[in-house]
Parts: sequence; C-alpha cells; structure tokens
Amino acid sequence: MLPGILRKAALTAAAAGGTFLGATSLKLYDLKKHASIASCSQNKPEEYLDVLPTREEQLKSLQQEDVEYDVLVIGGGATGTGVALDAVTRGLKTALVEREDFAGQTSSKSTKLIHGGVRYLQAAILGVDIEQYNMVKEALRERSNFLSIAPHLTKALPILLPLYDWWKIPYMWIGIKMYDLVSGDTILRNSYYLNTERSLDVFPQLNETDLKGGIVYFDGQQNDARMCVALALTAARMGANVANYVEVTSLVKEMEGTGPAPPKEVVKGAVVKDTLTGKEWTIRAKCVINATGPFTDAVRRMDDSTVRGICQPSAGVHITLPGYFTPKKLGLLNAETSDGRVVFVLPWQGVTLAGTTDKKCKVSTSPVPSEEDIEFILNECRKLIKLKITRNDVLSAWSGIRPLVLDPSKSDRDTKKIARNHIIEVSDGNLITIAGGKWTTYRSMAEETVDAAIKVAKLRPPWRHSQTIGFKLEGAHDFEPNLAISLENNFGVDRDVAKHLACQYGDKAIDVLKLAEPTGKTWPLLGTRLVERYPYIEAEIRYAIWEYAVNAVDVIARRTRLAFQDVDAAKAALPRIVEMMGAELKWDAAEKTRQTTMTLDFLDKQMGYAAVRSPTSASSMQNTGNYLKKFLEAAGGAGKSTNLAVVRKSLQSLEMGDMVEDELEKIAEKTGSWHANKEVNAVEFLNMVRHIVREKEIMDDIHSYKVAMTKSNTQYMLDQNLPKSPATDPPKPAVTDISKPGATNIPKPPATDLPKPPATTSAKPKQDPKTKI
Repeated sequence: MLPGILRKAALTAAAAGGTFLGATSLKLYDLKKHASIASCSQNKPEEYLDVLPTREEQLKSLQQEDVEYDVLVIGGGATGTGVALDAVTRGLKTALVEREDFAGQTSSKSTKLIHGGVRYLQAAILGVDIEQYNMVKEALRERSNFLSIAPHLTKALPILLPLYDWWKIPYMWIGIKMYDLVSGDTILRNSYYLNTERSLDVFPQLNETDLKGGIVYFDGQQNDARMCVALALTAARMGANVANYVEVTSLVKEMEGTGPAPPKEVVKGAVVKDTLTGKEWTIRAKCVINATGPFTDAVRRMDDSTVRGICQPSAGVHITLPGYFTPKKLGLLNAETSDGRVVFVLPWQGVTLAGTTDKKCKVSTSPVPSEEDIEFILNECRKLIKLKITRNDVLSAWSGIRPLVLDPSKSDRDTKKIARNHIIEVSDGNLITIAGGKWTTYRSMAEETVDAAIKVAKLRPPWRHSQTIGFKLEGAHDFEPNLAISLENNFGVDRDVAKHLACQYGDKAIDVLKLAEPTGKTWPLLGTRLVERYPYIEAEIRYAIWEYAVNAVDVIARRTRLAFQDVDAAKAALPRIVEMMGAELKWDAAEKTRQTTMTLDFLDKQMGYAAVRSPTSASSMQNTGNYLKKFLEAAGGAGKSTNLAVVRKSLQSLEMGDMVEDELEKIAEKTGSWHANKEVNAVEFLNMVRHIVREKEIMDDIHSYKVAMTKSNTQYMLDQNLPKSPATDPPKPAVTDISKPGATNIPKPPATDLPKPPATTSAKPKQDPKTKI
C-alpha cells in the first residue's frame, strides 16, 4: 500500500512544482481587449437603467413585429442569463426567454459553492488529464471575479478537511497546497494545517475518534438563485429584453446563402408562448443560443430531430439540517465517502447544507429527492459529526439535475467520472448550443458563447470583446461591508433582518425597506417577519414582484430561499405570501387557491416535504405535547430517562400497539436512541414515536398497493377472458427493511384504467413528457 501512496504524493508534488515554475501559469486577460473594465467595475455605465422595466413592458418589447434581435437566448439559468449579460454589454440587441422562472431548475439547486474543485484537481493529476486540469484553472480564475462582482451575494468560506490517518496528512497537504498554487494571485487565503486539538476547537461538532488533524482551505460561497436573478436584472437594466414564463415551442428557419455555396436553412428566431396567458408570437433574431441546461437536447432536436444527444443528466440531492451542526463560518468536506463521492457540510443562510449525490437520472421539470439519497447523505454526516443526527432533523431536501456533457467517443458514462467541462456546438442550421460546465465558470462560458455567435452570425458589436470581467451586478455598485449597520441605525430594523437584507439585496436593501410598513412596536420600527425563525420580512414580497416574480413559488423558493432552508417554515409563511401577492396582482379567490395548491405541491414533491414531513408524521408532530405528557407521567418527571418497559406502557396508553422489548431496542437503534443501559429520554422517545408512525404509514401504503394489484389482476384476467385463479391474493412483496421506504420489491400489475394506488414516499419521479422549452 505504501508504494502506491508515495506514488500519489510524488505525482501531486510534481504537478505542484510544475505550477510553481510557471509551466501551468494562469491565463491572464489582455486588458487592452477589455478597455471598459476600469470604468464599469465601479461606476454604472451610461446605458444602465435606473428604473427597471416591468415584466409587462418586457413582453411588449419582445412582441414588436418589426424588431430583429442580434441574439435570442433560450434559457434563464446561470449560463443563459450570463450569455444575455455578456451580449448586451457588448452592445448587441439581446432577448432572453425562460419557460419557467429564472433559476427555476438546476441553477437554484446547487451546492452553493464557487470553487475550482479539489477532487477534480486530484483526478486531473492522478489521471494526467490536461483538459480537467485546465477546467480547474479556469474555475479558480473565475472564482475571483465572481466574488468581486457581487460581494453582497458571495463570500470566502473556510472549509475543514478532517484527516483520520497519519499518512494522509502530507498527501492531502501537498494536494491542497497545489490548489493554492493553481489559484495564483487570485488565491482567497492560504490553506493551513491544524492538529487534533485545534481542529476540535474550531469545529467542536467534529467526530474526534481517531482524528489526526485537519487542513483548512478556502473557497467561495454564494446565494445561487439570487445570483441568477441578479444577472437577469442587470442584463435588463443594460437594455436586454428578458422574460420568464415564456416558452419556445418551435424554431424559425429561413433559407440563407450567397456565392457559390448552395443556400441552406438557418435558425432565425423562435415561436414562443407566454405560459401565463397562452399568447403566442414570433421573436426574430440573427442568432439563437440554446442555454437550457438539462433540456439541451430537446432544443437541439427542434433544429434537427435526428441529432444525437450530448447531455447526460445527473441528479444531485442536497438536504438542510439545523444550523447548530456546523460552526457559523466554517464548512466541512468529506473527501472519501463510502462510494467515492464527495459530501460537503456547510453553513448556509442560517442552516446546515449537506450534499451532494451524483447519479444518472432522467430529465424532469420536477425532480424529486429519493429517500435512498437522503439516507446516504445523513449516514455520511453521522461519520463526521458527533452530534446525534436523526431523520427528523432534515429541514428540506431537493434534487437538481446537472447537465453533464458526454464525449460520444467514450463508453464510460459514470457521472462521478464525467468532468464538468462545457462544449459549444454550432449546428448546420447555425443554432449555437452551450452545454455542460458549472456555476463557477458561467461567465467564461458566456464569453466564449457570444464570441461564437459574433463569428457565426457575422455580428458587429461596438465592443468586440467581453465586458463582464469586474462588471458589478444588481445591488453591488454602492454595497459596502457596513451596510447592515446603516440599515439598523437609519431604518430601525432588527439586526438579523438588517444583515439579511444587506446580503440579499446589497444597495437595493433601501428600496426594499421603502416598501415596509411600521411594525407598531417600540423595536423594531420596520420589518414584520414572515416567520419568526428566519429574517425574511413582508416588504420582500412586494419587492419580489418588481424582480419579475409572478407566483408564490417564485417568492418562496427563489426571491427568498425559505423553501430551501426549511419546508415547515415555508408552509407557515405561505398564506401570508399568497395574501400579499394577491393584493398586489389583483388575484381573485380562485387564483389564490390555485397558487396555494401549486406551491404546496412544489414543497411536497420538489422540496422533499413528502419525505421530510409525511402527512401522518406531520400529524404526529402536532400531537407532540400529548406524547410528551404520557412519557413524563410514566418516567416520573422532567429530565429523567426511563427503561423500555415504561416506553412500552407509554405506547400502549397512546394506542400505538404493544411491542416487546426486542422490537423497541431495534427501533431505538434505528433512531439513534439506544444506550447500553437500555434507557431513553424524552427527546429520544419522541423520535421513536415518529419512527413508529412513519412505519405504519408505509405499511398502509403497501396494503393499499396489494389491494389495487388484486383488483388489477382480476380485471386483467376478465379482459383476456381467462379463468379466475382460485388464489386471488397476489404474491407477498419481499420487504428488505421496512424502515427504509423504497426497500420493497413489489411486481407491477398489468396496466389498467383503474385509479393508481397511493404512492409511497420513495416513489421515483416520472420523466416529464413535455419536450417544449
């Protein structure tokens, strides 16, 4: 084993030395090509609109029949909004349409990091992969620009890499130092080693068993959905016409060609539809850019139905936990999980963010986190954190689909091994597709894409080279680190609210507070909270409409981040959000009901509420007081633990069945409540109760499924004119572990027109049949 370790260390050191000697030095931009950087980085350019056009005004501009745009961008995620901003700042007439909301899919569901990728660098060195190494270099360069253009939405975050083997200390130290060296002069801060004692000082929640120390390195962190919205708003202020909820239904083609070459059909625009009103029209453009992430191939096939796919969708699941599982300003990296993936545990927006997974999936507009992935992340967190983490600690869970790019010449399609590189493809019909990449490199991807558009469509912009290096985004121009203090002193808002507004909106926080109403209290004077646990205020709902939010999901998930932080809090805030939006947008009672239903469905499925808080377990949580009362009566008072015999009696009194001690021990082990003395306290008892309720719910679902199968098989035999079998009961399903939803192996019945049985919490998401973008 040791020779292999030494070989790895030698390869890493050699690569680090090569970087230090300049063999792989960073590509520096030619400032002559970016002459406007100095003027744009601090001051707003002349074209910058002080008043943001409304969505209605944007739609009116897009519907002008006599207008031809230089560039039409399809897709309002990180890449699409980045392309729109790059194009419009060069002076090109730019339009952007997005079928859903800005950052409605992958761009709001990331790990929230701005990074080069430590594991990508390791893979590049050990695999001698120059392409992947260059991707890391590019990402580290872009990381620096990312942090400078939106300081209110980004920050440098130290991340601890704990080490549990002595031999890994020099190996990991060399690797992380190389990460510093590749960063060059854009390094955030130098990494450093901590011994065991110091590691536990800075991260007291860390599992100390066999801990040998740790290495702290620095990467960036962002508020991803807010960043995407900022890109869209900045492009709009620069004159681009951008609109969410506008779907491309087909591409417009025209014959083009001069000289000896035969004419050919080229893409010259798109037929679009406002999904809110149903109105359709055509947008004409000299160049159309496909920046639709996981839906890339669907748009490519609008141009050419026979084209081979280049996108391998990969699902990445994340969960949030209470904020006390990590320090407020230090993250954690598990670089060696049980299946080779990397899991981050990070402080983010007052909660703990943990993820991610990485597995093949089907493209869907509503991806659902699986119970298997949630349990995987929880198990990896339990290895690193000594605090007890139970299933009930999960506040939210979501799945984002990464649009990884496949190399058709390679047979290995393992998503963990596919680099996050990007490609730019120009079709025979001049449709430009930008696919792959990651959040950190959105700007350079946009630059390369617009360069390609200028070449393909023979455009002549006033600025031929990209102007987005150092170009401040919405809210960044007058932002300064002490803004929160000014908001607290000048507007009389709570300190946490002031910090939140400064970090969400930058210098636009003042505009938000202008929409706030007095609280009627001596303190705070302004800023009524939506929910007490989080610093969102009601004025943000009104301001979100100015930021092109059109429904409650836009507000609860992407203008605020409440759905990603805590689904229970999101559900608590929903009635007030719908009420306020209804007043602003003139919704009638039917529309308010539709908005509530739609948002609850989003929270239940896409934000994991059905998995995190099932209906029965939610009901059990409401009865917590009764459960606790029964336990304390049996235990003889607060603060006392009791044995399993008393637990058994408590469950009997709650009419939850009679369980023998062995059964109770197994439940205690599964919920992290088991001790050698076979006693549990009040919190552990409640965890056991919730587990029992959840298990009963799963059994009820299985029974319902069996009943439906019996009916379905009987109907099938009648349809086929077959004799009815004496044994009408279907074969019993094989259940491997009833505590884990999805662990059953139930054969599917023949398809019938019967109503479908209730789905379990582990039901996999169906692929969305829609292919329109």
